[in-house]
Amino acid sequence: MKTNKLGINTICTHVGEVEDLQFKSAVSPLFMATSYAYDGMDAKRYPRSFNSPNQVALAKKVAALEHCEASLIFGSGMAAISHALLGLLKIGDHVIFPQTLYGGAYNFIVKEFPKYGIEFSFAVGFSLEHFRNEIQANTKLMYLESPSNPLMKITDLGMIAKLAKEHDLITMIDNTFATPILQNPADFGIDIIMHSATKYLGGHSDISAGTISGSQAHIQKIWETSINLGGHLSDYTVWLLERSMKTLALRVRRQSKTAKKIAKWLAEHAHVTKVYYPGLKSHPDYAIAKKQMRGYGGMLSFELAEGLDAKEFMRALKLVKYSLSLAGVESTILSPTETSHYLLTPEERENQGITDGLLRFSIGIEEKEDIIADLEQAFKTIT
Repeated sequence: MKTNKLGINTICTHVGEVEDLQFKSAVSPLFMATSYAYDGMDAKRYPRSFNSPNQVALAKKVAALEHCEASLIFGSGMAAISHALLGLLKIGDHVIFPQTLYGGAYNFIVKEFPKYGIEFSFAVGFSLEHFRNEIQANTKLMYLESPSNPLMKITDLGMIAKLAKEHDLITMIDNTFATPILQNPADFGIDIIMHSATKYLGGHSDISAGTISGSQAHIQKIWETSINLGGHLSDYTVWLLERSMKTLALRVRRQSKTAKKIAKWLAEHAHVTKVYYPGLKSHPDYAIAKKQMRGYGGMLSFELAEGLDAKEFMRALKLVKYSLSLAGVESTILSPTETSHYLLTPEERENQGITDGLLRFSIGIEEKEDIIADLEQAFKTIT
């Protein structure tokens, strides 16, 4: 099936299906086997080799959505990050990371990279010069998050891709917050695209998964390491993820539209001092986001006014869930200090601009009027 002429919802629905040759069912059959015939076959199928029927099919869907040649499906977003980086790097290599970074990724870097003899540094800002200043003779890879977690920083992907190619560097991005519905980094020259599929690709708060997409050559190199580390996803969860991704575009577009309206409402609220959302014209990276995204996403963060307790506010919410993770069909809210970035020291969080009063807000598919009403009643409860 040629995907370059298909609409996004058609790709979500039909690309990467497993054909049911026996019963002609409307959905993909599920192959739970761990033992397959291999005599005379080109591929010796085994789940840990990422080549069971359901894994191969779903990888085609992810690759098509990200405008890439190939993909791999992992057991979590962190498995995708760690397998990709360890597959592409070797002892003595140097990696540049952005100033703000998902806490799990940051902890993996600072705790595990020294064991492998891999060097790293963090750009102090997001301009071309900030990244250029970190390039060393042994630099191998530049890693990006855009939008970033949790402050929604936007990086100019074309700018970084051009800089990387000038120095023969690999580029890798965490595209989780944008999703392939709103942003395709490969179109700007980014080499490796990662997703925590636990989030929007799964979308229902019941799947843990991760994906990596890129050229066939890069994916082959990552695969050669990944089959030794064993981070594949179970076929049942692969099947659930393929089912969930059929509604990806519908969910993400709805969430993005609602998030923009709620961000504007929060920005005008007396008990909110700052809103981080790239769809607001007040956001410092608004122009870049408008250039490279097809919508601004369903994620935002905001800071409560001085004197208001973040925990009390979250506990006062009735519709919005005070809950871990993000990107489900239900709206959720949390404190990065206590969750996604709790592994960082207070000093490290301060350096990234993450305060105790910062709340990360994942917008669901509920009516915006109901979400706003719940926020308002929570404000009234604590003031």
